[in-house]
Amino acid sequence: MSQLPVLISEAELNRQREIAALIAALPERPGSYHIVTYGCQMNAHDSEKLAGILESMGMREASDRLNADLVLFNTCCIRDNAERRALGNVVWLNELKKRKPGLMIGVCGCMVQQPLMAQRLIKRYPFVDLAFGTHNLHQLPAILYELLTQKKRVVSVSEQENLIAEGLPVRRQNDYKAFITIMYGCNNYCSYCIVPYVRGRERSRRMAEILTETEALIKSGTQEIMLLGQNVNSYGNGSDETFPQLLRALDAMGVPRIRFMTSHPKDLSDELIGVMAEGKHICNHLHLPVQSGSEVILQTMNRRYTRAEYLGRVKALRQAVPNIGLTTDFIVGFPGETEAQFEDTVSLVDAVGYDGAFTFIFSPRAGTKAASLEGQVSPEVAGERLRHLITAVEAGSSQAHRQMLGQMENVLVESVSKRDQNMVSGKGTRGITITLPGTPEDIGKIVPVKITSSAVNTLRAERT
Repeated sequence: MSQLPVLISEAELNRQREIAALIAALPERPGSYHIVTYGCQMNAHDSEKLAGILESMGMREASDRLNADLVLFNTCCIRDNAERRALGNVVWLNELKKRKPGLMIGVCGCMVQQPLMAQRLIKRYPFVDLAFGTHNLHQLPAILYELLTQKKRVVSVSEQENLIAEGLPVRRQNDYKAFITIMYGCNNYCSYCIVPYVRGRERSRRMAEILTETEALIKSGTQEIMLLGQNVNSYGNGSDETFPQLLRALDAMGVPRIRFMTSHPKDLSDELIGVMAEGKHICNHLHLPVQSGSEVILQTMNRRYTRAEYLGRVKALRQAVPNIGLTTDFIVGFPGETEAQFEDTVSLVDAVGYDGAFTFIFSPRAGTKAASLEGQVSPEVAGERLRHLITAVEAGSSQAHRQMLGQMENVLVESVSKRDQNMVSGKGTRGITITLPGTPEDIGKIVPVKITSSAVNTLRAERT
């Protein structure tokens, strides 16, 4: 079951604000910061909050880590490769710190929240100045103040996982798109996943707080919001507020585009599908991670749905929202996966026809059930399966994109093309990147277009 969330008191938040003001007045505080973010959109939004807190201390964002006085690594631990990349970059900064002794280096996020990881990190990397976990983000002012005033390295990892901090300062990456975290944690305990151990059990923000945040974003000109949670479908679990109710309320507010992720297939209700079909502002795209097409592997993963049930949800979605685009996640090389079971995954790709997919080789994470399962698949076999799966996904993506030729779309322009300065690109409502003629003045605007050509990962369009 979900945890009852505990709101961090206004008194505690005021204390952190007061400490931030004290730091802003310190003559030897860092003048600039740079945050390196790994992992999912929730980590990206956490980094926006970290940036907001640092700027409340009088710091400015540096263009890169070479020019920063404080570098923070906001880490991910979902896969081993993410940890190794983060630590490799941390080690790289050691050489920079030898030339720039005043440089401060911090590591935070999911990797640090793992048991004893912060202590091992500080011991192994003596040039790291501070380490704090996912549940301590709001305490950054106090952590940094201790480092600055007591001249000693700081480790702060809270085990109280049911906290929610409202009203933290946020420095958004742009003015036209915004993340809104609606819930934290996960109750599913998939056998391969470490998220429940580092993010805690599910707890949801109050709907009133989310609507207030959205209202402010609309007034500021935000064109698109992305609702975030490990399993947004179970938002409000244990209360009388549900995800379909939240979506209806947000849709009625008139924000131009609403997206959300991630959705767990077992919790994709008929009511939610109905809201997606009726909504005027809900994008016709759903990220629905399946992980495997094999009944046996799904059971071993503790996904709590069958292949047939997943395909049933896909059918219901397409009946209600005929032009919906689906994306997904796959793990290949899961312990015990046979060639026939892998082929079940490939056949699922063919059966669904995804717009795209994130594909990964199984990465054992200490503390999860799957890490100790027998039948670990060799890297060579897993690599070959991954290549085979990517080929199948790309074939399906190409077909899905070709079917969009001649269709009308609305593109939220995000950037100027690096290849052609007379072209711009952004995401259509299905979440596919679309390139069209334009200028920098189009960035942040929603432009109606007609699809004219397609490739594996992108579409081209003309303005209408």
